[in-house]
Amino acid sequence: MSGHGEFYVRFWGVRGSIASPGPATVRYGGNTSCLEVRCGDRLLIMDAGTGLRLLDESLADGAPLHADLLMTHTHLDHVCGWPYFRALAAPTTRLRAWSGHLKPPHTLEAVMGRFLEDKATPVHQGNVQASVDWRAFAQGDTLDLGDGITVGTAPLNHPNGATGYRVTYGGQSICYVTDTEHVPDQPDTNVHGLIDGADIVIYDATYTDEEFPNFITWGHSTWQEGVRLCDSAGVKTYVIFHHDPSHDDDFMDGVAREAEAARPGSIVAREGLVLRP
Repeated sequence: MSGHGEFYVRFWGVRGSIASPGPATVRYGGNTSCLEVRCGDRLLIMDAGTGLRLLDESLADGAPLHADLLMTHTHLDHVCGWPYFRALAAPTTRLRAWSGHLKPPHTLEAVMGRFLEDKATPVHQGNVQASVDWRAFAQGDTLDLGDGITVGTAPLNHPNGATGYRVTYGGQSICYVTDTEHVPDQPDTNVHGLIDGADIVIYDATYTDEEFPNFITWGHSTWQEGVRLCDSAGVKTYVIFHHDPSHDDDFMDGVAREAEAARPGSIVAREGLVLRP
């Protein structure tokens, strides 16, 4: 990575469907989807679940924030942290917000704006001062974010649509592929193409293969399918993500043991975890 800054991902929210804090989820975390990806001095935020509040609290108070927000989709668990993102109330904040799953007349600006209608939340339409540049793209496009950062995109199999991302910086790559349902015995060619040869792949592993038949059409996958995809695509590090709210720490410990046996080096995401390619 000569000539480039540090490249890493930090997990602020790893849970799927609904936040599930409590003593049974303290080791892995109960906040919903939000990742921080650092490419040198650039910040990319992946999704705006309840983990976004924790990311917001980690930012230096008063320091200008320039960032890109890449949304996989806009179901509640991926957007409910938006009214708690206090950086939106600062005039020094510049944000580019990207989405590829919405079709006209729907827009990301309109959808996210609905979550700022309540003046009882820390951020609302009356106190937003940030400059937000709303960007739509077609799934399959490659986004050039500047400073040597490119982002590949692909459609995912999820109700109302979702987008998978591959962030490439300094010749290394981190993929974020969540909220997608696989077809048994038919590898998803969109996902396979996106993650081919990637250094890190963060994958929707909401269920186990044993649970999966009970949740067909819900739009989620299994940790075992993640193993199969990553093996086939030559992925370096596989990360299990979007934990079901009913899967407590003991259950996730069991998943970690089985995943390590099936694909050594596999990691179960937990809040606060930092990974570098």
